[in-house]
Amino acid sequence: MTLPALYHAFIDWIGDGTGLPDTLLHIHAGMAILLLARLVTRGSLATPVPLLVVAAAELFNEVMDRLYFGSWRWPDTIADVINTLFWPTILFIGLRLRAAHILK
Repeated sequence: MTLPALYHAFIDWIGDGTGLPDTLLHIHAGMAILLLARLVTRGSLATPVPLLVVAAAELFNEVMDRLYFGSWRWPDTIADVINTLFWPTILFIGLRLRAAHILK
């Protein structure tokens, strides 16, 4: 079994085990990866590092999907990226603005 097939089977297992739709799984995964990256790096969520880790994880996920399905599925890919990065990006921006306001 190839790495993309193994990865896809794992993702299907998570989806089947939780019963959650793909959209909600992307939202939860983005937030979980953000918090894990924050804990591992010990950096603030106001620094770009945790957000970049989420972006890298989502890039990996989409590349695995591309390799598994044999082509880009653009509507699905775009929705996945938006769902995964939306709240981590909002948190990053909010915390950056808060830090800038406090420093004034």
